[in-house]
Amino acid sequence: MTQTDNPRTANVGDTLPVFARQTGLQHWNRYAAVNYEFVPIHMDDEAGVAAGYPSAFGMGNLQWSYLHNMLRDWLRDEGRIHRLGIQFRSPNLKGQTVTVHGVVKAIRSEGAHCTIDLDVWAENEDGVRMAPGTAAVILNPMS
Repeated sequence: MTQTDNPRTANVGDTLPVFARQTGLQHWNRYAAVNYEFVPIHMDDEAGVAAGYPSAFGMGNLQWSYLHNMLRDWLRDEGRIHRLGIQFRSPNLKGQTVTVHGVVKAIRSEGAHCTIDLDVWAENEDGVRMAPGTAAVILNPMS
């Protein structure tokens, strides 16, 4: 597989540049402040333990936002995110490094637009896929 830095030259099988963050309370607190999501399991280790986890854990939608960031970084001003859907399968625990990935699965022309379908996922440092999903981006027409 080849990494593509430019959506206009992407081919099926190409990988997108990854986006990674080591997460913890500092990241979760910022996310909670913007989304008014001060839920105890995301802020307090005792609440996380009571819920069956080793500590507090991050919001699922934070993994979604990391995937969104990866797509926007890759697209730059060349297009827009048309669809992004994931399934939350594993929590983001304190101190984990979450890395998000994308692979081009199909490229379709639809009139003046080009749509790129992708498999996307967030994984932890052990390679466990925490949030697999799919995305589609639409490139701006060439002028």
